[in-house]
Amino acid sequence: MDASNLLLFAVESTWLKPLWVVAVGALGAAAVLAALGALARQIVPKVAAIARTTAKESMSQPLFYVLMAVGVVGLVLFPFIPYNTLGEDLKMVKDEGLTLIMVLSIVLALWTASVSIADEIEGRTALTLLSKPVGRRQFIFGKFLGILVPVAIMFIVLGAIFLASVSYKVVYDVRETGRPAASAAECLGEMRQIAPGLVLSFMEAVVLTAISVAISTRLPMMANLIICAAIYVLGHLVPILANSAVGKIEIVRFVANFLAAILPVLDHFNISAGISTGQPVPLVYLSWTALYCFLYCCVAMLVAMLLFEDRDLA
Repeated sequence: MDASNLLLFAVESTWLKPLWVVAVGALGAAAVLAALGALARQIVPKVAAIARTTAKESMSQPLFYVLMAVGVVGLVLFPFIPYNTLGEDLKMVKDEGLTLIMVLSIVLALWTASVSIADEIEGRTALTLLSKPVGRRQFIFGKFLGILVPVAIMFIVLGAIFLASVSYKVVYDVRETGRPAASAAECLGEMRQIAPGLVLSFMEAVVLTAISVAISTRLPMMANLIICAAIYVLGHLVPILANSAVGKIEIVRFVANFLAAILPVLDHFNISAGISTGQPVPLVYLSWTALYCFLYCCVAMLVAMLLFEDRDLA
């Protein structure tokens, strides 16, 4: 093998060197998920049993594997798509990868919530379960946790592939533009910059899952999908509308502030600005956003329990 082939092999393998960090992170996330499951079985065994059953049912459905396959194919293809952005293709790969993973996970969560709650209520399956020593609050909370399990698994699997594609894109762009060869440290730096985006996207999926669970206690799948789609659009649009020139009109400002008070401000989970400027997400921002996600989910779960408490199941 001549020197040019050796150099090409070295460049091509550069993106593989920092992937041990991705493997450790994925295994760590899976271990945390398993530990939380074991802890739930010890503290709230009935809730954990409902969650385990819901997760198994969701992951046994073809939709789970179809969405996973779509995500894998998309994330593998993104680095090779010519975006014609004059050297900013990596930012496009980051933005599109995060959006794809989040949308697929939200679709899975909404579908699972509708099937495991709304359909069970309509089919009287929930009545059979609640005839046992299981309370309605335990039922709802168990369903919520069970829906989050396949969503978390999807984020772990697709997130690892996404970070690997970002690492490869760094080397691929350098090869295509003829710039000096990228280093493993540069690939690792790009992965570290985008990793908090996966955490924020997961938080957004958790918030929409909680909302979907609350809606599923009263409405069927189609209504759930339409309402959650509207909330997703408005959650990103309302802050922009309130701060725009149109938002200076009194009635528009009032409606925007009202919607911002009751709807989740999903823009908190968006790091497009950080991607475009190459700035990392501060840990303080992640902490406050996690607190916002937790509080909003608590409110959504409270609403879900109130709506389900007097629901006629007979």
